[in-house]
Amino acid sequence: MTGVSLGLRTGSYGSLLQQQGTNGVVRAQNFIVVRKPAKMSLSGSREKERVIPYVLRQLFRRNVVMVILLITAFAFCMTGFFKVNRDSLVSNSVDYFAFNLTSEFAMKRSSLMDNFSTMNSLIVCDEITGFPPPNPLALHSSVATPVLGSVTVQNNLCEHFAFPPPPPPSKRRRIGPRPCPVCYLPVEQAIASMPSSPSASPVHHLSYYHEAHPVKIEPHGGSDFGGYPSLNQRNDSFSVRESMTVHCGFVKGCRPGHQTGFDIDLADLSELKQVHKVIVASAIFGNYDIIQQPKGISKIAKENIPFYMFIDEETEAFIKNSSVLDSRKRVGIWRIIVVRNIPYTDARRNGKIPKLLLHRLFPHVRYSLWIDGKLQLVADPYQILERFLWRQNASFAISRHYSRFDVFEEAEANKAAGKYDNASIDYQIDFYRKEGLTPYSDAKLPITSDVPEGCVIVREHIPITNLFSCLWFNEVDRFTARDQLSFSTVRDKIWAKVNWGIYMFLDCERRNFVIQAYHRDLLELMPPPTATIVRYPPPVVVREKRNVRTSIVHYPPPVEVRANRTGRTAVKKNPIRRGRDKRPGLRRHRKVVSGIKDKTSI
Repeated sequence: MTGVSLGLRTGSYGSLLQQQGTNGVVRAQNFIVVRKPAKMSLSGSREKERVIPYVLRQLFRRNVVMVILLITAFAFCMTGFFKVNRDSLVSNSVDYFAFNLTSEFAMKRSSLMDNFSTMNSLIVCDEITGFPPPNPLALHSSVATPVLGSVTVQNNLCEHFAFPPPPPPSKRRRIGPRPCPVCYLPVEQAIASMPSSPSASPVHHLSYYHEAHPVKIEPHGGSDFGGYPSLNQRNDSFSVRESMTVHCGFVKGCRPGHQTGFDIDLADLSELKQVHKVIVASAIFGNYDIIQQPKGISKIAKENIPFYMFIDEETEAFIKNSSVLDSRKRVGIWRIIVVRNIPYTDARRNGKIPKLLLHRLFPHVRYSLWIDGKLQLVADPYQILERFLWRQNASFAISRHYSRFDVFEEAEANKAAGKYDNASIDYQIDFYRKEGLTPYSDAKLPITSDVPEGCVIVREHIPITNLFSCLWFNEVDRFTARDQLSFSTVRDKIWAKVNWGIYMFLDCERRNFVIQAYHRDLLELMPPPTATIVRYPPPVVVREKRNVRTSIVHYPPPVEVRANRTGRTAVKKNPIRRGRDKRPGLRRHRKVVSGIKDKTSI
């Protein structure tokens, strides 16, 4: 404290400063103030006694308390903000480090345990699927559709409908399956019956695996398009949970149709991303079928329901050569979607992609109707949805086989018809038998069949139906392409976990709204249709009165004559009249002119 001016103090508690005046100038001399300890402690305690009451008085003021509270709240908010940011940064850095570590480790590894290696090499594609708006009928459409409640649905015309009795036996009976009557509501009433909210689903969130470079771990099953899930992953996918991640095709990318092995043009991909309440889809690969134009479609369905047909480049070339594809990429009512870089050499396997994975190609569609390329639709899609989904409170509907109900019988029938390699069919059936598959019996009721007729699928796109479609495709990708063999296994495994079932309607009901045609190869082997030749007989002139020259000419109906297979035309001969059938006066006498007979004879 030496050399520091302490300023002037009062004489209350200390001695006066000694000043020395020199020439009238007052100078402060350097000095050291020495205080007694007792006096110092006394003065300090008295100052504290003054300060503490002052602070307390200030604290109890209202304004000061509010300011303190605001400052405290602001401090807490800033502390929480910095803590959250710090946690997010730490988690991001950890995830980035773990991802780099996993990628580097996966590139350097040669072989690891299948579960550990696959989990480290998989990336989850979290797609936004389903029908986005809460009210699906409020969507924009070109034609105003009936709103729920605008059509009275209390008087259901099909409420008391029952199958009519079978026709009486006749000598000439039709062999094979045939359609049976189906009661459809009017189109407006069917649209009004559409549920206002999606059906309940035990699965709430469904995501899919993505692998840039799929690696085959096990000797059987899988492909570069669908991935190579292990048996452990396959079994785990049947454990239905609220949030699940499964293999579902398109493993090479998170955007189906874009560099995934089932490539679609960008313009067509944007078309598939549009929002629709209902769509109709089909596919033809390998130029295997002829495009069938639907019949019996209402005007409102034509204007609001798009019809999509997936084809490959081979089928596209045939359509272009036949000049049926217009500039809008349409063939009649069908909007053509060309698929390039198809993943399989078998056209039947390629057809299973849009058939079973339609929810991945159309993420914003609520209902879909799938028909095989050989079928012709002859009923309105709204009526079909109302009859087989909405009226049954179902989310997935498919017809059962018309004669076979057992998977083992279906497998033998496939082998007998040469539908697939017999060894592959035997391997698949033996695998299912070891898992517990048993022949169909009445003990499985209310399940009515284990074998579907999979050419028609009616479904609502919700997570549980999407999960079923994914797992069904995984079985087709692992085993044979005969989806009838794997249908019941996937259905029963899901049904064992959750209360969800599939509505299987009669095959004769399916034949009521679709007409089945032959494949192109069978049509080419068939003989051409028989030509019809129309012959017009000469007119007959009938005179009404003898003295009147006017007459009426009657033209008899034409006679159709069918040509036989040899190409000769069958001529219809008039019956020969004999005996009493001969009319009098019809005998013609030959007149011989004189001189002509001699010339002809010469």
